[in-house]
Amino acid sequence: MSLSDVTRGGGPARVIKVDALARVEGEGALYVRVRNNEIRDLKFRIYEPPRFFEGLLRGRMYSDAPDITARICGICPVAYIMGASHAMEAALGVDVPRDIHEMRRLIYCGEWIQSHVLHAAMLHAPDFLGLQDALQIAAANPDLVKAALRLKKLGNDLMATIGGRAVHPVNTKVGGFYKAPSIEALRVLLPEVEWGLGAAETLLDAFSGFDFPDYDYDYTCVSLGNTTAYPIMEGDIVVSGGEAIPLDGFMDRYEEFQVAHSTSLHARPKDGSGPYLVGPIARYNNNFDRLSTRARDAARRAGLGPIVTNPFKSLLVRMVETIHALEEVRRIIEGYRGLAAPSAPVAVRAGTGCGCTEAPRGICFHRYELGEDGRIAKALIMPPTSQNQPQIERDLRGVVEKNLDMADEDLKWLCEQTIRNYDPCISCSCHFLELTIERE
Repeated sequence: MSLSDVTRGGGPARVIKVDALARVEGEGALYVRVRNNEIRDLKFRIYEPPRFFEGLLRGRMYSDAPDITARICGICPVAYIMGASHAMEAALGVDVPRDIHEMRRLIYCGEWIQSHVLHAAMLHAPDFLGLQDALQIAAANPDLVKAALRLKKLGNDLMATIGGRAVHPVNTKVGGFYKAPSIEALRVLLPEVEWGLGAAETLLDAFSGFDFPDYDYDYTCVSLGNTTAYPIMEGDIVVSGGEAIPLDGFMDRYEEFQVAHSTSLHARPKDGSGPYLVGPIARYNNNFDRLSTRARDAARRAGLGPIVTNPFKSLLVRMVETIHALEEVRRIIEGYRGLAAPSAPVAVRAGTGCGCTEAPRGICFHRYELGEDGRIAKALIMPPTSQNQPQIERDLRGVVEKNLDMADEDLKWLCEQTIRNYDPCISCSCHFLELTIERE
């Protein structure tokens, strides 16, 4: 970090640069210019080089899409596998049996568990404790960190048992799986699932004692819903207030657009109604009554009502969802009797299909057009972080406006914490944020 006083436009300005931010995936920067105690410019800039996955998919067979899109993220590959698979099945008219759907939900729960716990305990909790990383938490409370690592491992073990490996699973395909998961291999995990439920509640109780920054926003929440189950892989798109949009109507209502300060596309409603929120809080607010009784009770103990408006409490919502996911894991494993067939039959034809699932960070939307030979003619993928970027900038503006009396170092920390609320998946490699604040 460097701090200097410079002259801009005849007046003094304070410039703060943070050259490295850990605990966020990828390369990004935040620029804030304040003049006369008013924000004159604010940009959350992503400068990660684009990877052109949609272009890479063109000309490939429909069956390649799940494996290729899984490489977009090493933390949530199942989200891309399932979104691509659902879209291809819609385009090809594939009817996936219930037992395959349940096994897909099980591997997805494993991804939620490992991703939520990684973010909440390792990447975000240090912000609330004034610490630099989870190693400092481990020095003060090693049992908490050990429990979090063990719980994350349980999520990874579920993904490996069903998918062949925890990162970029190899046992999934359009129509289902290459091989039915073993009943015995899954049931041996049940004692760990029981332990995990208690551990997740303990972590939630610990995190609920954090001092959360005073900031609230009336979010427009967009998630899956309109179904009897808490949404992971099923449902329509629902918006705050209960409006339901079929998947094939999503792009009629929302659009991507490019901004000069980011290599990542943003998303917005076509009616100009402003930014919208996807992710844990959006799912929770739209579907609270579909959480399990145990998860709802845990939420209430943590001080959460059925609607959450403080973005910093997304940490708590993630742990509530972890409890729900663990209960789903137990239910599915206890009822599993093997698959009648590992996959549904697929017949190649021309078609267009949409798929949308709830990645840990929010809805991940896919749309593909196929030719008669089954090759991909056009691909569109809208990941959750792209959809959340305008809302991230709106939250940053609100947080800065509310805390302009803070010292620059404290405000810098709060801005970083605000970004980490979203667990933004900028990339799966480097972890850098450059922050510049100019006060004129």
